[in-house]
Amino acid sequence: MRVMVKFSFSTETGNAAIQSGKIEKVFQQLFEDLKPEASYFYTEGGQRAGHFVVDMNDSTQVAGVVERFSFGLNAKVEMMPVMNGDDLHKALSGIQDLVKRYK
Repeated sequence: MRVMVKFSFSTETGNAAIQSGKIEKVFQQLFEDLKPEASYFYTEGGQRAGHFVVDMNDSTQVAGVVERFSFGLNAKVEMMPVMNGDDLHKALSGIQDLVKRYK
């Protein structure tokens, strides 16, 4: 299942991680471990933030994903299942039958 992982961490945490060189190590490890389909970085509410889109085979992987960001960057983490265009097209092909049953 495709999952969007939204993370944010304070400026103080980010500054310390940049100065120590930890931030490069943490993100390198995140990319190696999670192999994100996409990643985006930005600021939000004055904090450093970003999104990773990752593939999860099982809900038991949630803890491992969250802990990587929590321990690595002391980050606040949110996760949500998402679809790309191909997923949406596939999902919509079965919607009409569902709509008829619940109409």
